[in-house]
Amino acid sequence: MKVSDYNYNLPEELIAQTPIQKRDESRLMVLNRKDESINHKVFRDVLDFIDEGDCLVINNTKVLPARLYGKKETGANVEFLLLNRIEGDVWESIVRPGNKLHVGTKVVFGDGLLVGEILDLLPGGTRKVKFYYEGIFNEILDKIGLMPLPPYIHETLKDKDRYQTVYAKYEGSAAAPTAGLHFTPELLNKLKEKGVKIATVTLHVGIGTFRPVKVENIEDHKMHTEHYYIKKEDVDLINETKKSGKRVIAVGTTSCRVLETIADDNGFVKVDEGDTGIFIYPGYEFKCIDSLITNFHLPESTLLMLVSAFANREFILKAYEEAIKEKYRFFSFGDAMIIL
Repeated sequence: MKVSDYNYNLPEELIAQTPIQKRDESRLMVLNRKDESINHKVFRDVLDFIDEGDCLVINNTKVLPARLYGKKETGANVEFLLLNRIEGDVWESIVRPGNKLHVGTKVVFGDGLLVGEILDLLPGGTRKVKFYYEGIFNEILDKIGLMPLPPYIHETLKDKDRYQTVYAKYEGSAAAPTAGLHFTPELLNKLKEKGVKIATVTLHVGIGTFRPVKVENIEDHKMHTEHYYIKKEDVDLINETKKSGKRVIAVGTTSCRVLETIADDNGFVKVDEGDTGIFIYPGYEFKCIDSLITNFHLPESTLLMLVSAFANREFILKAYEEAIKEKYRFFSFGDAMIIL
């Protein structure tokens, strides 16, 4: 199976650079796997496609404002992107320009509010960095850090909260679980009033989500790992749904990856915490999810492969063609689809 089978041509002007004014007014493409029909709606119409007793599974991770701009002691400008906490105040970070930041180099951020020291070079070109500060680290990040927007977004984000879901709770992500950006508190309340169960998982999205597949054969690709956990009350909601014959609907590929990692062969899940490197591509047999809400993904990406595994590659590429023709907005701040 070739990576090039998941390519498509996207006009650059369809890459959404800013969030839509009202979250639930983005567009919604409705894909039905049974008859391969495609319909066009507004996101708040998602209510019409989720039934009483169904369980919506959301990822409540919160994005860290993890992009930092600072200066070396020489005055040279540098950029850090925090990826994950190794221990205490030691983080794995992407640093630029990497060739100028050797072990022992110190960098000052926010006029001295934060100082980073390079401790070690890690495999893959990242750095082990120790931070020094007074006060609370996350409060300092909120003051001086910027949201780590994907490389295809060139506009400045005016409101940091627009790159967070309204239910974001546990900090740890280097990118947003973007399918969830369309939900508002009002829409979630309407779903609950309808009798829809809402379960949460936590998966901290890594920067690997933006890394391209560099091998020609999909089977040779090594997936990045991401940390997840799920609590007992959420496990119970999902398993009750499976037992009653209702649908488990994953909001985003991140929720999907957690559920498919922890599900047994009958689709039931268990309380768990760990790192998942699950790589879902066509041929994969889904165990837990029955429906998927997701955004439109980059060409040749692992996320496009996951969606193609769920709904059939030809049907998905046909839907993407239709989305381009209808001028849908693509990627993180773009429109959504629900696959039934």
